[in-house]
Amino acid sequence: MRDKLLAKLRAVALLICCTVLTLLGGSAQAEEEVDTSARAAVLIDRGTGMVLLCHNENEPLPMASTTKVMTALLALEKGNLDDVVTVGRNAYGVPGTSIYLNLGERITLRDLLYGLLLASGNDAAVAIAEHIGGSVEAFCAMMTERAAELGCENTVFVNPNGLPADGHHTTAYDLALIAREAMTHETFREIVSTRRASIPWEGRSYDRILNNKNRLLTDYEGATGIKTGYTRAAGRCLVFGARRDGLEVIGVVLNCADWFNEAARLMDLGFERYEGFTALSEGETVRVLPVTDGKQDTVYICAGADLTAAVPRGEIPALEFDMPDSLPAGMQMGDVVGEARIMLEGRMLASVPLVLTESLTPRDYAFELERVLRCWPLQGEPLSE
Repeated sequence: MRDKLLAKLRAVALLICCTVLTLLGGSAQAEEEVDTSARAAVLIDRGTGMVLLCHNENEPLPMASTTKVMTALLALEKGNLDDVVTVGRNAYGVPGTSIYLNLGERITLRDLLYGLLLASGNDAAVAIAEHIGGSVEAFCAMMTERAAELGCENTVFVNPNGLPADGHHTTAYDLALIAREAMTHETFREIVSTRRASIPWEGRSYDRILNNKNRLLTDYEGATGIKTGYTRAAGRCLVFGARRDGLEVIGVVLNCADWFNEAARLMDLGFERYEGFTALSEGETVRVLPVTDGKQDTVYICAGADLTAAVPRGEIPALEFDMPDSLPAGMQMGDVVGEARIMLEGRMLASVPLVLTESLTPRDYAFELERVLRCWPLQGEPLSE
């Protein structure tokens, strides 16, 4: 009986995990169409991926150097920041913006990422691609595959830098999903929020000076980055973000002449209409459940992650829990046993798994014998006078 209950609980846990991953993968539907000067635009809640504002967010378009967000993401996922990269012939003399890599130059992957994201070096993108993927073609296939894993349905990468190429496109929504994943990496967050940096320049007595082109870092309160891009074909493209009062947003405008001002306006609208709501913190205890056939009688259940959501200002969401009344022995610490949800007007805004804080050890013969002996009357106890 206990084995059947365990199997049932694990099946429920798998379903909950799939639900949470779907939500965290950015499946939330668009909330509000917005007028914008951009050809396509989107603003999402970074925590849940929920769309707050949008316009033509699923239209495939060229994206210029905002491509480099995915290049950086793969470098962080597949590479070692201390790797020393040797610049090959394909990375030498790449047209467009450049950090002027020399043929045969040795430079760390970390420094290449600064050159990629601050100075938008097209040559740095190629050097990274060849180092991680072995070739530009193989790396671009990896980029497209990773985008699909993140839920991007209309994204194809033909190069790692965003130079004009047939078939190289994404959407505002897809690009927001990619940026959202990239912003989970502290190194990425640190680089894209840096205004000015220097990296070594092999063979010279001075360093390369890199200046971030993202004007929002100086002009917009709470700005977090992320990446600019421009070609004649793509127009001005910008991936941007900011955090205020517990709410962090990520936005994208594609083919937008007034890119920085429009990004600021969209974020202002987002912060005006939504606020961050935190229902639970990771590790916070939510319930004590009884344990059947276990050495312990009860166990604490806690939130497996922070439970936060963007909530329309003035609205009061509800917190719901879904878990069994008791748990069988044999389950392990960290096992998912339920789900906590933030609900608003019958709609789930966010959810996190509820997990065990310790393993539930089944009773055994030795445990039962010890329990009996503890309760057995002591021999030789003196009679009362």
